[in-house]
Amino acid sequence: MPASGGRHRLSKRTKIATGVFALAIAGGALAVATTFGDPGAANAASGGQAAVGQISCPDVASKLPAIPAQAQAEVQRNLDLLNTQIAEANNRLQTTVGQGGPNFVQNAILGPLADKRKSTIDRIAISIGRRAEKPQGLDSLATCSVGGQAGAPAPAQGTGNGGQNQNNGDKGQNGNQGNSGNTGVGQISCPDVASKLPAIPAQAQAEVQRNLDLLNTQIAEANNRLQTTVGQGGPNFVQNAILGPLEDKRVATINRIATAIGRNAAKPQGLDALAPCSG
Repeated sequence: MPASGGRHRLSKRTKIATGVFALAIAGGALAVATTFGDPGAANAASGGQAAVGQISCPDVASKLPAIPAQAQAEVQRNLDLLNTQIAEANNRLQTTVGQGGPNFVQNAILGPLADKRKSTIDRIAISIGRRAEKPQGLDSLATCSVGGQAGAPAPAQGTGNGGQNQNNGDKGQNGNQGNSGNTGVGQISCPDVASKLPAIPAQAQAEVQRNLDLLNTQIAEANNRLQTTVGQGGPNFVQNAILGPLEDKRVATINRIATAIGRNAAKPQGLDALAPCSG
């Protein structure tokens, strides 16, 4: 009888252990299914940020009127700040994938970015308005959007490869020849400004040199952006995101050079033609 009771107790414990083990297996299978399912589908279902995109904002520099010489330095600082704000927002967009609710990107990234841009754009308008007519309606440029989701289907390839990701021999271009975005690292080339300047009055030499150095810094920054954005953007990405902003910065810097010379000698004309670069 005791032996029989022992067998009964052993059988009961075995059944309990078996049941627990079965539950563990089922739970593990559920965890595996949840973890290794389609993360994109899971993120989409949660309504959070499901993919990394690229923040796109209206260009402010190209919408400004002629900037008085006295306001150029302050305007340029704020234009640079607008670029910094976009870079910070893009970084937040990339580091918060999968977070938040349905309106996370709008409430946590795009909304605060619009507020910052509005303040910065207002400072630009006020700065110009101190010396000339204050530009109106620039607030409409404050709102940005997200587009160009990472992982989205690639744009249609050129006719040369029939849309296939072929390796073009030793070029190593995986079908990117037909993609009109930033398809490869090149080198930005800009006209030399220093060699086109007239004699620089002694009183202006320090300021002119600072701005010549700034032109070199701007080219270096644009080349770095060209290298770090290979494969990104649409048909006009390099022009709109790199060469266009670089030209705007160069126009402002070259104008400061001409103004510095013009305070003590004849102001050089036509230097704006040296602003556009190619890449």
